[in-house]
Amino acid sequence: MPIWVDADACPVVIKEMLFRAARRTGMTLTLVANSFLRVPPSPLIRAIQVPAGFDAADDLIAERVAAGDLVITADIPLAAAVLAKHAQALDPRGNWFTPGTIEERLRMRSMLDQLRSSGVDTGGPPAFSPRDSKCFAGELDRWLARQKPQTDAPPPPTRD
Repeated sequence: MPIWVDADACPVVIKEMLFRAARRTGMTLTLVANSFLRVPPSPLIRAIQVPAGFDAADDLIAERVAAGDLVITADIPLAAAVLAKHAQALDPRGNWFTPGTIEERLRMRSMLDQLRSSGVDTGGPPAFSPRDSKCFAGELDRWLARQKPQTDAPPPPTRD
């Protein structure tokens, strides 16, 4: 299953983790951003630069993602679009977006947008921390382990 990255705001440490994971597992990794991205030379890793514009990267990912793919994003509306296509969405802090929680997260985002537009300072997310990086790494590793075919599993017992 391919991995897609909403790369404009993705922390560098997360991108580097994903580069290593792609090389280690053989999975394709596509980073999408409005700006130029430098990626390591590999047939498994590519970067797509979209034209500047509101949600251009999100729109491309939402259009191309398929069921079973993984999308790395902190963008809640993109996560909702990804889930609607039966793909999975993980934020760079290691939190999964799920069908059971996405509506609540969309409502909270809308409420905070309304507060900000009326002049209320709602603050922002806390700074990205080593703990966030570790949490992401653990969730990514668990997801990758579930994607591997069980070729090393013992054969089923035979009936005599």
